[in-house]
Amino acid sequence: MTHEERVKRVVGFGFTHRQAAFLVEVMLHSGFFLGRQYCTFARIARGQKLVDFLEKLTTRRLATPYLCGHNKARVYHLHSTTLYDAIEQRDVRFRKRMAIGRALERLMILDHVITHREFRWLGSEQDKVAHFLTTTSLDRDALPRLAFGVKPNITVRYFPDKLPIGISPDGRTHAFLYLLVSPLPHDFRVFLRRHAELLRALPAWSIQLLVPVEQTDSEGRAQDLADHYETAFRHELGSPLDPVTANEMRWFWQASTLASGGEDKRMRRARRIFGTPRFRALRRALELDGERAVDVAMSRSLADAIERREGRFERHEMRRQYFRLSHLVGTA
Repeated sequence: MTHEERVKRVVGFGFTHRQAAFLVEVMLHSGFFLGRQYCTFARIARGQKLVDFLEKLTTRRLATPYLCGHNKARVYHLHSTTLYDAIEQRDVRFRKRMAIGRALERLMILDHVITHREFRWLGSEQDKVAHFLTTTSLDRDALPRLAFGVKPNITVRYFPDKLPIGISPDGRTHAFLYLLVSPLPHDFRVFLRRHAELLRALPAWSIQLLVPVEQTDSEGRAQDLADHYETAFRHELGSPLDPVTANEMRWFWQASTLASGGEDKRMRRARRIFGTPRFRALRRALELDGERAVDVAMSRSLADAIERREGRFERHEMRRQYFRLSHLVGTA
């Protein structure tokens, strides 16, 4: 289903095209929204149009408002099954209630999506899979994924991070969002390694790190954390494995899989080296992709793209005071 087809279906519920387009963005990327976000999207001032829109959603029980910390603004959760059914996204997790922290994260992501409308943003798993299977030569096994269960009952989820991917107007550049929520970039390294093979197939791309900057925190601390993430980016994508390390990694993986009883000096040394953050994400990739993950890590294509500025690491500061919303969210 195309984006415009989704918008037309939501228009059928009695919304204007502009209102429907906003609701589609919310359902694909967040599930939660603020009144000011609709104003930003619609390019209108706060006023009666916003009031009428929110009243339509709440009186028809398509969305539920929750009080925020200062008792005036509200966070709205768009949860109507009929709306999500209309755009064929019934099972998307944004329709369901979530923890406060996760809701705030999705609000930050929605802010970025509606602010950077020069990109066309892919939100659903189906849209991402269809896009990259038709615009690259990759097969499904090369797309970012996680596998659950035990053979033969294996469930595969593609693009499991549930983060928007932006496409430039000419279709050449892709933007991959990642929200900084942890002081340590362990999960970020896994995210990068999971997307490495896909990035190799794209002519130009950027990793857009969203950095929350609160008034109660020093800007320097936020930048220090972002520095750690950029270092992880350089390690994972800008520093290909040398042949000696790659061969040792293959040996270590095979030896670990055999699970022999004793450990010699070589095995102890390998455990020490490959237990560092630099290699943990690669070990996760090995579990899913086998030795192909090592081949990808050895390739110079990503490092060359970074040197040519066709692969970039970008910081985007999120300066709105999101965490003041958390005090009463979900208590209405």
